[in-house]
Amino acid sequence: MEKKHPKESKIVNTDQVLCSDLNNYNTLFGGTLMKKLDGCAVLSARRHSRAKECVTASTDSIDFLSPIYQSDSVCVESFVSYTGKSSMEIFCKVIAEDMMSGERRIATTAFMTFVALDENKRPLEVPDIEPETEEELKLFETAPEREEIRKLKREKSKELAGSISLQKPWEDKKEAYS
Repeated sequence: MEKKHPKESKIVNTDQVLCSDLNNYNTLFGGTLMKKLDGCAVLSARRHSRAKECVTASTDSIDFLSPIYQSDSVCVESFVSYTGKSSMEIFCKVIAEDMMSGERRIATTAFMTFVALDENKRPLEVPDIEPETEEELKLFETAPEREEIRKLKREKSKELAGSISLQKPWEDKKEAYS
């Protein structure tokens, strides 16, 4: 399978911030931005793998670095920064631009992992990537450490899930524990 360059999976989506997108602090709702990130990231994954379906395996981090205001535009950029056999790490950055002054700033960064699926919903092998730019190289070189952290977090999450109650909160606790 031939290697691909991160730019081949790049998705860029720019939008305005509407009144309905604002929280009580008059900044963009985090959940609204998370939906934009997921939408761009899955397209990057599909573009890279050329799979009909890619599913979110994890969201490592979404770091909100600067608030986004109604006077800003929101530009979400995503691309494949690292690959496993069937998984793809997608790097997302959000650039907010004050439409009045033209000032641009990194508002958010995120790493999400997607898995390409075949027609039987089984993991599909994906092409490796070959970074070209300084940014792509930095992300590629630091990816194995993020991958190891993801594995550890997943193990801890499974361990925790095994000890979490399935009890319905409205049921009588006396009956539940007797």
